[in-house]
Amino acid sequence: QVQLVESGGGSVQAGGSLRLSCATSGLTYSDWNLLWFRQTPGKEREGVAGIDSDGSTRYTDSVKGRFTISRDNAENTLYLQMDSLKFEDTALYYCAARPGWVGPGTLSPHTYNYWGQGTQVTVSS
Repeated sequence: QVQLVESGGGSVQAGGSLRLSCATSGLTYSDWNLLWFRQTPGKEREGVAGIDSDGSTRYTDSVKGRFTISRDNAENTLYLQMDSLKFEDTALYYCAARPGWVGPGTLSPHTYNYWGQGTQVTVSS
């Protein structure tokens, strides 16, 4: 059974940093493409950053240069380092996974098979 568990969210002032983690189990971690996405009430889910099984990455424009996605295949853990946080980064952040054999990853959450429960990030201005 595939499980994804996010942690590391919290409250921070604008300009600050947070590091999110996503612990995974039940999958051959290194073969899977992974995604961080976020959602705020009344808005659609937004893909933030993705990393494929081959290590290639992608970011939505609004976080480029501020967020860094990485994966530790030995620890089966996905990370999102968030620096220079802005008020508009406030959201519930989720990690998601899909098999690498499906093809290159995307920033579209609905194309991923498994999601975690989310961790809240609140940035005060």
